Amino acid sequence: MKKKFLTLGLIAGLAAPLAACGGAAGGDSTATTSASETTTADTAATTTASSGEKKVFNYGSTGYSTDNLDDGTNPHDSYKGWSALRYGVGETLFKYTDDMKLEPWLATSYEFTDDTHCKITLRDDVTFSSGRKMDGQAVKECFEDLVAVHDRAPGDLKIKAIEADGNTVTIETEEPCPALINYLCDPYGCIIDMQVPEKDGIVAGTGPFVATSVSGEEMVLVKNENYWNGDVKLDELHVKSITDGDTLTAALQAGEIDASYGLPYASYPLFESNSAYTIGTCETSRQFFGKMNYNSEITKDEAVRKAIAMGIDKAGFVDTLLQGHGAVSKGPFPASFAFGDNTVTALEYNPEEAKKVLEDAGWKEGSDGIREKDGKKLSIKWLTYPSRQELPLLAESAQATLKEIGIDVQINNTKEHKTFWKDGDFDVYVSAMVTAPTGDPEYFFTTHCLTDSSSNHEGYSNPDLDAKAAELHKEFDEAKRAKLATEMSQIILDDYAYVFASHLQMGIVKKAGVTGLDPHPCDYYEFNADTDIN
Repeated sequence: MKKKFLTLGLIAGLAAPLAACGGAAGGDSTATTSASETTTADTAATTTASSGEKKVFNYGSTGYSTDNLDDGTNPHDSYKGWSALRYGVGETLFKYTDDMKLEPWLATSYEFTDDTHCKITLRDDVTFSSGRKMDGQAVKECFEDLVAVHDRAPGDLKIKAIEADGNTVTIETEEPCPALINYLCDPYGCIIDMQVPEKDGIVAGTGPFVATSVSGEEMVLVKNENYWNGDVKLDELHVKSITDGDTLTAALQAGEIDASYGLPYASYPLFESNSAYTIGTCETSRQFFGKMNYNSEITKDEAVRKAIAMGIDKAGFVDTLLQGHGAVSKGPFPASFAFGDNTVTALEYNPEEAKKVLEDAGWKEGSDGIREKDGKKLSIKWLTYPSRQELPLLAESAQATLKEIGIDVQINNTKEHKTFWKDGDFDVYVSAMVTAPTGDPEYFFTTHCLTDSSSNHEGYSNPDLDAKAAELHKEFDEAKRAKLATEMSQIILDDYAYVFASHLQMGIVKKAGVTGLDPHPCDYYEFNADTDIN
């Protein structure tokens, strides 16, 4: 039985359009250019568009850093595919439109010839920056390496074998994998030339830019002179890791950078009323959420988890600390998704009820206002990190409101959060994640919530959830997938295993002369051949 999804809709049809992104006024010699030849913009922050001058673009971002595991361009290494895709080094076979519909990119079409075989037809005019032509064999080599070395891709893709025939590849999966094409749109699906070994974090991709030097502080890229999809308008791109909000604001004001990602919300008024800048904003599925540690004596207590869920003022956090730049959430997915917030029920902020829950469970108020049980204080370790500006603010908000119900919150806001998380040295781990980067719900659950998920260091396990995940993985029908996703979201909410605070409103603040650089619901498309500065 053949399955061919109409107009490349695939599982993306599960996600209704997010709010439109918008702006508010106010293998050639290129690939081997040395870093010393491409860093002249460090002393001259920006160049003009005058005839004969280099166009050098300086970009400040909180989203690029060693802490985010994306300081490089090899999509087969951790989350470095995000940098490959964001900064124009790599491209995927298919991509998403602004309303999260699939469209061709390096491929032209796909067809499920049966439940476990998918035939993909490639473009015939694409070359890598190495000069090699992209064909079926090149894609086969790329995907075989991906599933051999990547931490998440093998479990997502379930690839059993890949056959290359000229300009087509046929992927055989170990079991039905309806979301296969969606997963291949993940940044780890960037197609790279495996015949050019990675060196110092640099790979040969198909995109409009070629990285020439990579570090945790900065990535320097130059235009791909042989880009397959048109002329690249910028000559150089410098991506600077600026994780401090005040420093990022000052750099944009001083003209040291031409655009910024992750600007503090408190800084927005400085640019909103200034005609020298424009601000592009977009709703995304990036979620700020907490995970309860079931290995902790404190948070394995259901009453404590329930009280925490009712003791966090999400609306206050969004309205006051984020100044309205976000959306209060119930579950992992935005309300605009067919399996999003409108389909689930979550506990609302109710401090009085939270107090009663704790009181009934034996947590009595102490002389200092902090509750105690069996001689032990109700003090929780709140683990988070600073590279996402929203997370320390959420910690500050939760610390204040949870104290009102008798819970002491000890905040560990550290760049070393991964170490503490993996070691289990926390009660609540609060992080940020794009829960549906492929427009499909499966990704979030498989990476975080299942008994054997790669990012489940909390010891959470629910057999019903695992069973529904297995069912979801094999289900082709879109309506049934949405229903299963809703049921799975409700399970983790009813277990009080997670607290979902808000969804990100992504913002890129840029000089008025910048074009072709806009936020996207996926949060991983940024620079392209048309990005320009005048």
